[in-house]
Amino acid sequence: MTRSRAIALIGVPAALVLVGSAIALTGGYRLNLTPSEPLGLWRIETPDRDVAVGDLVLICPPAAVSFLQARERGYLRRGLCAGGFAPLIKTVTALAGQRIDVGENVAIDGRPIPSSRIRTIDGDGRAIESYPGGIVPAGFLFLHSSYASSYDSRYFGPIPDSGLLGIARPVLTFDPR
Repeated sequence: MTRSRAIALIGVPAALVLVGSAIALTGGYRLNLTPSEPLGLWRIETPDRDVAVGDLVLICPPAAVSFLQARERGYLRRGLCAGGFAPLIKTVTALAGQRIDVGENVAIDGRPIPSSRIRTIDGDGRAIESYPGGIVPAGFLFLHSSYASSYDSRYFGPIPDSGLLGIARPVLTFDPR
């Protein structure tokens, strides 16, 4: 095989991947490889209304120390959000003014949230702290995933809605659960 042919065999597919990735990012598509929601291709849609409880959203976590530690432990992936995080795909379960109670499970305004059991240790046997509960402040969202291993607001608490990228819509996904 000639050198130019070898370069073409490697370079052309690499260029196609780069161009495809650029088109996907500018078109609002994201690939989810985390265990918090089904794996696959998702589209980010700009909502034509305020975000509501029950919306599945893509959101950038803030560049805070707790999130840096979470990434070091492997709870979060690297990505293009501030702080080098990948966006989270989570369901909005509480908005500003709602009360979060945390015990063995999470309750919002007195109503238990299904699949919200609090873990005290992670998959590697390390202690994991949970959010103590409280009122969701203005400009913040409380997020949840029904996947048992999900790192969500049960552990990091409400996060700023300023990181909201949009509503998450599955395009081509599969659920390995």
